[in-house]
Amino acid sequence: MRLLGVNWDVTPLRKITAELAEQHELLRVTLSSIGDAVITTDAQGIVTWLNPIAERMTEWTHQEAEGQPLVQIFNIINEHTRLVTPNPVESCLEHGRIVGLANHTVLISRSGKEYGIADSAAPIKNKSNDILGVVLVFHDVTEQRRLSIEMSYRATHDELTGLVNRSEFEAQLSLSLDRASEFDKSHALMYIDLDRFKLVNDTCGHSAGDLLLQQVSKIMQKCVRTSDTFARIGGDEFGVILEDCSTEQAHRVARLICEHVHEYRFTHSDQQFRIGTSIGLVPLDKRWSTTAAAMQAADRSCYAAKEAGRNRVNLWVDTDKTIQIRQKDMQWATRLQQAVDHDDQFVLYAQRIEGLHSNTSGLHAEVLLRLKDTDGSLIPPNIFLRAAERFHLATLVDRWVLQRAINHLMRLSDISAIEQLCINLSGQSIGDRKFHDEVIDLLSYAGEDICRKICLEITETAAVTRIADSTVFIDNVRELGVQIALDDFGAGASSFGYLKVLKVDILKIDGQYITGMMDDRLDDAAVRCFVDVAKIMGLKTVAEFVKTPQILDRSKELGIDYAQGFLLHEPERLEVVVA
Repeated sequence: MRLLGVNWDVTPLRKITAELAEQHELLRVTLSSIGDAVITTDAQGIVTWLNPIAERMTEWTHQEAEGQPLVQIFNIINEHTRLVTPNPVESCLEHGRIVGLANHTVLISRSGKEYGIADSAAPIKNKSNDILGVVLVFHDVTEQRRLSIEMSYRATHDELTGLVNRSEFEAQLSLSLDRASEFDKSHALMYIDLDRFKLVNDTCGHSAGDLLLQQVSKIMQKCVRTSDTFARIGGDEFGVILEDCSTEQAHRVARLICEHVHEYRFTHSDQQFRIGTSIGLVPLDKRWSTTAAAMQAADRSCYAAKEAGRNRVNLWVDTDKTIQIRQKDMQWATRLQQAVDHDDQFVLYAQRIEGLHSNTSGLHAEVLLRLKDTDGSLIPPNIFLRAAERFHLATLVDRWVLQRAINHLMRLSDISAIEQLCINLSGQSIGDRKFHDEVIDLLSYAGEDICRKICLEITETAAVTRIADSTVFIDNVRELGVQIALDDFGAGASSFGYLKVLKVDILKIDGQYITGMMDDRLDDAAVRCFVDVAKIMGLKTVAEFVKTPQILDRSKELGIDYAQGFLLHEPERLEVVVA
């Protein structure tokens, strides 16, 4: 019997086997440890392995999923359409390359829980380039997607009302104009401005104003279709794009908004306020080359609606005279901006205010503004100040006038002969807290002696409609020694109750009463009433627009303290009047 023995060295084989086992374990641990979900399949799309993240998200264990078709484990749909999304593994096996998921893909787990996911599928190939299977890698982007949606919403919507904001509105308007031009479609644009919102905001505070905006926006939103674009484009300004809507239909919608808002009452602390809407309506068709042109036309139409009496709709037409006036206002606005910037086109004039009784002394005058025309003539303020108000330049003009007037006083060697120099401020300036601070700084720098020579004139309408801002401003400047005159008193349907809040020094009685009191007994009675109230409250009175000796005499008889008008003094340059 013979025994044959064969021996061979298996050390290299065992070493290779151990290395392979080690690499396999390292790969398994790596795939199990990474933050992404991983699923592998064979060449037929049958699941061969899941890592723990994939198990958690699909709610299938490795043992349960192994041998199952991927489509049963990996259930994905489009989050918007809710339709099944094409399986990336099938596409990867078909084309033999890396394939990514479509946007907005949602994974539905075994229990129905949804995850927003992003993924890619890559083929597993051998050295011969044969496809052995696919590795699918995906991760949860639910939170990132939510944050992205939230950021996108915040970027395109108004935080207070939840409506579309101005930038998004203008983007949608651009698309509407493109469709109107390309497909000959007819749309409509509405520019809506709330009437009397400023009164609520100043009287009741900004929180009440915010609540009003929220309530009114909901009322208006019910009047338009969900397919229309409704936006808040400014403080109390709104815009609407009515898609595929004729001008007649749009006008009916605009009237409906006016009616519903007019019926609404805003209640605050047992006070009720009536709100209105002034609406500019513009057809959107091929005539508009830019969104800016369409918005400008709608803005002008809205302003025309306000000037026509408020709470109404103004339809834009090419021949609209009011719109032509607005275009002229734009030209004036450009000239005013240049005048402020270049400092040589405005000229300060002044008109004396004469005392009517022996107990008055010193120079009293009102500073007046003129604008140099191209031919050297002077343009009075009634021609250009409306444009200043319209295009929010009034505060710039006021700042220029106040600075130059104070500078002129500071350059004089002796101001003892000047009793009072009146300087007008616009309603916009009264409502501008930044302007308040600038005035306080300017007056403080000028000093007490100059401040006691200055009287700031505020129209009654501006003071009443901006009652909160007016009260703060008046109290602050009076502490510096500046006096306050309530200009055009009576023009705003005066309520003497406001005089208890507004600490003024002078009432300048509106010229319509002064010029009318010789022929209208009601005007005469109104002036007498104004004078009596002023005396009770210790206020001085000024009769404006005194044009005839008869009016002057009647003003004296009624006990008015001062008179102003062309009968008494033709305005002259400021340096001449105060010399």
